[in-house]
Amino acid sequence: MMARFAGRLIVVLAVWFAIFGGAAFARDNAAAPGVGDASRQVLVLLRLPPQHFRPGADYGGAYDDNLGRSARLRIAGRLARAHGLTLVTDWPMPLLGVDCYVLAVPEGRSIEAEADTLAHDPDVAWSQPMHLYRAQGGAATPNDPLFRAQPSVVQWRLADLHRMATGRNILVAVVDSQVDAAHPDLAGQVRMARDFAPGRPSKGEQHGTGVAGIIAARGGNGLGIVGVAPQARLMALRACWQPNPGASPTVCDSLTLAQALHFAIENKAQVINLSLSGPPDALLGRLLDIAEARGVTVVGAFDPAAPGGGFPASHAGVLAISDVVLEAPRAGLYSAPGRDIPTTQPGGRWSLVNGSSYAAAHVSGLMALMRERDPSAAHGRVLVASRYGGGAIDARASLARVAGSCDRDCATRLAADPAR
Repeated sequence: MMARFAGRLIVVLAVWFAIFGGAAFARDNAAAPGVGDASRQVLVLLRLPPQHFRPGADYGGAYDDNLGRSARLRIAGRLARAHGLTLVTDWPMPLLGVDCYVLAVPEGRSIEAEADTLAHDPDVAWSQPMHLYRAQGGAATPNDPLFRAQPSVVQWRLADLHRMATGRNILVAVVDSQVDAAHPDLAGQVRMARDFAPGRPSKGEQHGTGVAGIIAARGGNGLGIVGVAPQARLMALRACWQPNPGASPTVCDSLTLAQALHFAIENKAQVINLSLSGPPDALLGRLLDIAEARGVTVVGAFDPAAPGGGFPASHAGVLAISDVVLEAPRAGLYSAPGRDIPTTQPGGRWSLVNGSSYAAAHVSGLMALMRERDPSAAHGRVLVASRYGGGAIDARASLARVAGSCDRDCATRLAADPAR
């Protein structure tokens, strides 16, 4: 009798630790010096046992049993102690069959060296530095709210596009900073919102709100602008933040982006907009591969200062979008309107913005229009541009290609396109 009671007590304690232990170590370590600095962190990925992998639409509910989590938490704790690191937090990623643990590395030690050492532990699937990403856009001057000259109206003949499609019910994930869903041009456009950057002020931020407006600002409401896909619906997934509003750039890290991507894929986003750039990342790359395999369109902002245009734009299957046509053409690089773009801003305002972030948003909206007319139009090969496999996008000819409606001008462009 006592033996059975002791056994049950051990199970109860293990379940309690699995449920509350992770939260406890995150709270305790949150005050430890340096643990909040993403540039001093590594990600350690521990495999989930196959028999516990139960994917589902509920992100948290897809996680495996609590006893298994407790065992992996003990492994992560062992690794932290053995290497003199601090365990910060964890996150389940059943799409990849792993648990992700964040460990803080003390000052004076190499992040890359610690990640490499951890990767050789037999219990570790892989380990990598926490990478940082920056949005590829900023405010333009002059800053004139309600400026009505949208470049897409002329360059892309937006009114003509909306006669063919409006993006009705296409789900576009905006993985970015906080979207101001209460903005009068975005009211009712956000189907679901999640915050993967907790511990920071939860209010509308400039970059995410601007990107969301270009994609799906409401049409016909007598206010502000019209989105490229005004009847698309948005997933507002906050993975980025603006440390000092109005002054500093918008930033993200590997973990917050992975959490948002995982959520977007599991919840059946049809288009994912990533208006950001940073270094190549193994964790994010694997999630992007899953997105492509499931037919999701992923659009990334091109960074001319980064090798290959930066990640994720450089990743296979991602549509790389620039706000300018480069003098030396690059295969697979497209351009779209991205200069002096009027768009939504927090607090019910509008202003002008510049950058490939906003060019990417235009293409995410265009892909929503195209997917409304043809759900299989997921990849860049359906785009018509100034040259084969890249250049300035002809939005009207691209949409006409999948909609099956071409006038003489459109037919001329299609006839000149070798991909037709």
